[in-house]
Amino acid sequence: MLAASVRLFALLALLGVVACGPLAPQTQVRGNPVDPDQLAELVPGVSTRADAQSLLGTPTSKATFDDNTWIYIGQITKPIVASTLHVANQQVVVLTFDDKGVLRAIKTLGQKDALPVRVVDRITPSPGGNVSAWDQIVSGIGMINPFGGMMAGMGMNGAGMGSTVPGAGGMMGGGFGGMGMGGGMP
Repeated sequence: MLAASVRLFALLALLGVVACGPLAPQTQVRGNPVDPDQLAELVPGVSTRADAQSLLGTPTSKATFDDNTWIYIGQITKPIVASTLHVANQQVVVLTFDDKGVLRAIKTLGQKDALPVRVVDRITPSPGGNVSAWDQIVSGIGMINPFGGMMAGMGMNGAGMGSTVPGAGGMMGGGFGGMGMGGGMP
């Protein structure tokens, strides 16, 4: 009886693992990872740009001031705890061609070749970042038109005297029904 319950538990656990397989986090391929077997087919001094492109595809990037340097960047990541990503494989392949389009050099860089980046902890100041509540209240004076809705209800232009709407002068500029003198303040 105990052996049968252990077998049933093991079978249910196995079914649970198989059923959750599609729900497991999937690896993500970013960039253009190069297949080592395809890279091995390229021979410096013999292979051309056309050969490289047919085997490896279009390069991720080219050197900034040199069209003869092709760069293939690829990364494979896998989600782990709390949706953070773990880099499973990272690779940069640099192909250098001569002016005639013949491959001269192949350089492969991996995670061990990466340089550490030091994060700077200071904050870049931005203008207007330290505005106090008092500054906000004082700067808002003159922007409010308490009569805007009331004047519009009387057939008047409701924009008001300090409006930025062209032709909208409120009581001072637009007058009743928009037939007053002037056209509002810019």
